[in-house]
Amino acid sequence: MSVITRKPRVAITVGDPAGIGPEIARKAAADPRVREVCDPMLYGPSPDARFEPGVLSADAGRAAYDAIYAAVRDAQAGEVAAIATAPVNKLAFARAGLSWKGHTDLLGHLTGSPRVAMMFWSEPLKVILATVHVPLVDVSRILTQELLEETIDLCARELPKFGMAHPRLALAGLNPHAGEDGLLGEEEERTLKPAVAAARQRGISIQGPFPGDTVFVRAVRGEFDAVIACYHDQGLIPVKLLAFGRSVNVTLGLPIIRTSVDHGTAFDIAGKNVADPSSMVEAVLLAARLAAT
Repeated sequence: MSVITRKPRVAITVGDPAGIGPEIARKAAADPRVREVCDPMLYGPSPDARFEPGVLSADAGRAAYDAIYAAVRDAQAGEVAAIATAPVNKLAFARAGLSWKGHTDLLGHLTGSPRVAMMFWSEPLKVILATVHVPLVDVSRILTQELLEETIDLCARELPKFGMAHPRLALAGLNPHAGEDGLLGEEEERTLKPAVAAARQRGISIQGPFPGDTVFVRAVRGEFDAVIACYHDQGLIPVKLLAFGRSVNVTLGLPIIRTSVDHGTAFDIAGKNVADPSSMVEAVLLAARLAAT
């Protein structure tokens, strides 16, 4: 007698309805590769709602939030096995009176998760961000030893879900040449090196800090499973250079599975039916894979 295996249900939120989110969400939900591994469910505003493509608005920001809220509620209730999100617009969120800078901090709030982190997953490179949407001038102040240790611990705990039983981590330096023993900046000596040493004492496989201009090359060549970057662009430039459209944004530290695209709302091409759904497809496939494990 054959056994029928039920495919996981994956919620796909359409993101900002004035951007390309609704288009790539529909295309991903209809993709044969997606339908082979899961039952996609679209979450977004009513079909009767009208949003002008490419136009920033508070109403669109609120609609994006409402879809995320509904998907998280259903994931926590077990109605869906995972969430894959299309991009939101941070300024639209702000105009709607929402204080969150994006999905990561919003999802942490909605699920009551004390520590979350943004990871970009791709075949050639996996990168975790210690700080996310932070002005560069503020990174050094925010990048404390406590924050780094919590991020390292989170990576060691979460990455085995992605097939890395004992992940080999590397920490990128903040300053050029990883500070050159204090000559080019004190953060490595004062904060980064102590965080790495403390994590190693807890049995975590992590090395660094290494110069940011070489550590990602070393990871791609197989020396490390993932790199922890100190700030947003330090980590996202290499992963998007190597795998734009094929990398997936994953939130670590949540009690639910959440993946997303590696790009923004692309207001300039919204409503033209030319948006590439590749990253959205990859996000749903990864969500389904994680849900099945």
